[in-house]
Amino acid sequence: MNYIVFDIEATCWDGSPPSDTQEIIELGALLLNDYGEVISTFDKFIQPTVHPTLSFFCKKLTSIQQEDVDRASKFEKVIEGFQDWAEVFEEDYVLCSWGDFDRKLLIENCDLHQMDSYWVDRHINIKKQYKHLKRLPKPIGLRKAVLREGFEFTGIHHRAISDAENLAKVFAKYIDEWVVAV
Repeated sequence: MNYIVFDIEATCWDGSPPSDTQEIIELGALLLNDYGEVISTFDKFIQPTVHPTLSFFCKKLTSIQQEDVDRASKFEKVIEGFQDWAEVFEEDYVLCSWGDFDRKLLIENCDLHQMDSYWVDRHINIKKQYKHLKRLPKPIGLRKAVLREGFEFTGIHHRAISDAENLAKVFAKYIDEWVVAV
């Protein structure tokens, strides 16, 4: 089984957004094998098209700059590259994210760009399963879970590749505990 531990960053605003559309601006992922070993990584910026200018709030939260997305490829090209990298049409895989937001936004962005999204359904919500695994009264944030497990939170919080790397630490520690029902 290939485990695709991923995170996304998306357009965001402080307060009310100009529309209901949030676009993915960074996709970071790690491919892990059955032993929790990282086989390869994927990290790409994506150029937004509905709201091409990043808000001040978004740049401050994510540290992603306007130049990063201006030089990036469009969603369709990045997702096709991601699908090839993850071998979603050839291998037994599951997408793993901290919460359901990333999965939902990936589906919404595929719909926005008129791309198939059925491949995103092979997904497990690690945040939800972690809550049950640890018998927590409510879900906790990724940073708190990483620290709770005795790891150092490394990289830049709210950067897709850094958040995916940190999630992979928790995921690999409990690789035999996750319920994969796809």
